[in-house]
Amino acid sequence: MRLMVMFDLPVETSEDRRNYRKFRKALLNEGFLMVQYSIYVRVCVDKKSANLMEKRIATFSPANGLIQSLMVTEKQYNSMNFIVG
Repeated sequence: MRLMVMFDLPVETSEDRRNYRKFRKALLNEGFLMVQYSIYVRVCVDKKSANLMEKRIATFSPANGLIQSLMVTEKQYNSMNFIVG
């Protein structure tokens, strides 16, 4: 199972930029890899561990912005097509 985290965080003030950097660094420390700008993916053993990871992400998420997660199976993730790149 893969857990995909997509986010759009404000970077207008210095505090916003600091929150962005902290959130991104926390994702990397949790084992997420950047697929594309503001889209990070991590392998999870099963749906239960993916749900736990979502709850963990909520603990270090900044108050402002938009953060979304999506759980997909390995088969679904591997069927992703690259149109350009």
